[in-house]
Amino acid sequence: MADVLAKSFENPDDVVEFPLIRTRIVELGDLTVGELRSEPGWRWSTHVRPMVGGEWCQARHVGFVVSGRLGVDFSDGTHVELGPGDIFDIAPGHDGYTVGDESCVQIEWQGIRAWAGFPTGIHSRVLMTLLFTDLVDSTARAAELGDARWRHLLSEHFEAARVELERFGGREVTTTGDGMLATFDGPARALHCAAAIRRVAQSHGLEIRAGVHVGEVELVGEDVRGVTVHEAARITAAAAPGEILVSDMTRALAGASGLVFEDRRTLTLKGLDGEWRLAEFVAEPERIPS
Repeated sequence: MADVLAKSFENPDDVVEFPLIRTRIVELGDLTVGELRSEPGWRWSTHVRPMVGGEWCQARHVGFVVSGRLGVDFSDGTHVELGPGDIFDIAPGHDGYTVGDESCVQIEWQGIRAWAGFPTGIHSRVLMTLLFTDLVDSTARAAELGDARWRHLLSEHFEAARVELERFGGREVTTTGDGMLATFDGPARALHCAAAIRRVAQSHGLEIRAGVHVGEVELVGEDVRGVTVHEAARITAAAAPGEILVSDMTRALAGASGLVFEDRRTLTLKGLDGEWRLAEFVAEPERIPS
């Protein structure tokens, strides 16, 4: 069954307000969607430009008008007016405003953060090390222990994992049911942390698989997004119980720290192009890299 993601603007992830305009934002998987409500008299150049700068709004807006009317003046002198039901793709280099004496409500799924001066595109992309962990046979263990005991054991596992994240300088991004996604500033710390989490899990009678991957990600609030995240998840899924698998790039970067790896397999990862050479991190005596 396909995953279903659903959120409501009544419980937004973020709210951005400028004079005479309010934006409610939800993060839905890899999609950012916003509801903009601009009041009569609102104009980007008057009410937003003083805070974000620039002569014209440089965001590309894709969305549709729910109610009211939206006027758009472009830097080349052209003009459009949009009304209820109109779907739009507005190029950068424009000034928007509310037409008439009725509020204008829009839904947008592109340009929602950029228009208000949020960092987007290349400015929000950074090179980062990702660590995914996943508990092995968690469904069977939950059935064996019962819901209450399993929830207690899972809580203990996550708390122990967070202690290791703190020790090795990782940042928890999210839990994934019975796993975790964390970021690090380099692969050596991520690998030592993965080995430490594995040892703690084994002491609780649990087994994990883990994947470590280095690549460029997009920062959206506290979340990380992009193809690199999907690649790291696929690498983790390819790991056998107890394995910590890494990509070729991760191995090359971490090799400078004297870490040891063993070739494991070359795979085609679901949804990703080409073949991927994966190696297992052979845990050495625990140490925190300098």
